[in-house]
Amino acid sequence: MSVTSRHRWWQRGILYEVYVRSWADASGDGVGDLRGIRSRLDHLAWLGVDAIWITPFFPSPMVDGGYDVADYTGVDPLFGTIGDFDALLAAAHDRSLRVILDLVPNHTSDRHPWFIESRASRSSPKRDWYLWRDPAPGGGPPNNWVSEFGGPAWEWDAATEQYYYHAFASAQPDLNWRHPQVRGAMYDAMRFWLDRGVDGFRVDVMWHMLKDEHFRDDPPNPDYRAGMAEYRSLIHAYSSDQPDVHEVVREMRAVLDGYDERLLIGEIYLPVDELVDYYGREGHEAHLPFNFHLIGTPWDARQIAVLIDRYEGALPEHAWPNWVLGNHDQPRVASRIGDAQARVAAMLLLTLRGTPTLYYGEELGLRDAEISPDRVTDVREESEPGRGLGRDPERTPMPWDASEHGGFTHGLPWLPLGELNRSRSVEAQRDDPGSMLTLHRRLIALRRAEPALAIGDYWPVHAGGDVLAYRRTHGGRDLLVALNLGSSHARLALPPGLGPFRVLLATIGSLEGGTCQRELELPANAGMILEPLASSDRR
Repeated sequence: MSVTSRHRWWQRGILYEVYVRSWADASGDGVGDLRGIRSRLDHLAWLGVDAIWITPFFPSPMVDGGYDVADYTGVDPLFGTIGDFDALLAAAHDRSLRVILDLVPNHTSDRHPWFIESRASRSSPKRDWYLWRDPAPGGGPPNNWVSEFGGPAWEWDAATEQYYYHAFASAQPDLNWRHPQVRGAMYDAMRFWLDRGVDGFRVDVMWHMLKDEHFRDDPPNPDYRAGMAEYRSLIHAYSSDQPDVHEVVREMRAVLDGYDERLLIGEIYLPVDELVDYYGREGHEAHLPFNFHLIGTPWDARQIAVLIDRYEGALPEHAWPNWVLGNHDQPRVASRIGDAQARVAAMLLLTLRGTPTLYYGEELGLRDAEISPDRVTDVREESEPGRGLGRDPERTPMPWDASEHGGFTHGLPWLPLGELNRSRSVEAQRDDPGSMLTLHRRLIALRRAEPALAIGDYWPVHAGGDVLAYRRTHGGRDLLVALNLGSSHARLALPPGLGPFRVLLATIGSLEGGTCQRELELPANAGMILEPLASSDRR
């Protein structure tokens, strides 16, 4: 649990995901763009985050919201120009904000020139840049692999009489990462952006990039039940998370290590013990394999305590932890656990050991918006309609003020904001001392001021029922975090020899400044950060 004496910017800092289509629209076409992001950077500097991760803005047919890339070194006109990007990057750096790009290396668009050439004939020089296979001996797809979006993961190409593999939509053919020219081309694309000054990459579906070279069938999932997404019908033993994918991750890391202080993040949805493998045995893989387990773990103090201990215990000695509450693929945290507990969740995220990532609008307490059938845009919903698997509800525009479209655009927003979210605008919350936005800003400021919270050690504190408690320590400073994840009053016996304590910051403002000696009274839905009273007197 100890930390080294030197910490990189991303270990001390806070990441913030900007979903480019929904952040701010400067052109008036109803879709967020690069100039829009630039126009709202002051909000992020004021909030106190350290880096923005921007979702894909590359040329794309937009079948999957830009995650179907047709050119890795350009900017789609929908979002602006390369000049707009350079201006955004310079403006961010002027505000001491780092910029992380979303790299989508597992697959391209079926309109990418590489795939067009690959598809032209079986003898094409780029044929093996993608995964082409003959039909099974009896006809039909080569194996039983299924798409994350439902249905077979193989698409028949009548012209060349072979199938190509797509882990996601059929318009997103997977690249063959066993081909050295594919790797070289992608590393060149990374250098294109690194040379421009970007501060790193978040790598989309990192664990998918290599597949079993023998294309064996995935075994059936014995826990699959009717009503689950079709993808869960199999255990993906051969279609993802292959042992040799780590060689690819090491090569990506080597590209970034050729530059100063660049960050490699991996999107990885795997159990804890497998997730931490992506740090690499000697720390030469991803700096931060995204830890999404707070999203999927039930909002229960005992289960979350077990998760934290399991994750901390599984981390290699050289690894730096990280935590995520939400992203553009998951229902928003306020919709999952309610407004009151979303405040407690913010305190959890910003006081755990490791790098936190905020999803845009979490600082406002945004909820999933209702999307009528005629406004659905997400291919995930269209692939399995009526299943509630679409991701539009958590991708709705950022509300900035009380104007008709929340200050997001002068046109018609690409998705509705939702009336509740409009009322939670930046303007409405910025000067409200009890708002969710103010709570986030105060938590971030405290984290920045307190090395114990930013880089300190983590020590679990014995608690029961709905209470989750832990200490953060550094340089003689000892802070106690106590969170009530329940809707009833609770008590916490304080660690012997450490009291009395003073409440330094609380999710309920009236609790701040209070003191306690041997037992802490925790109101329902409340979180507190406490300092030893003697320490408080010295400050």
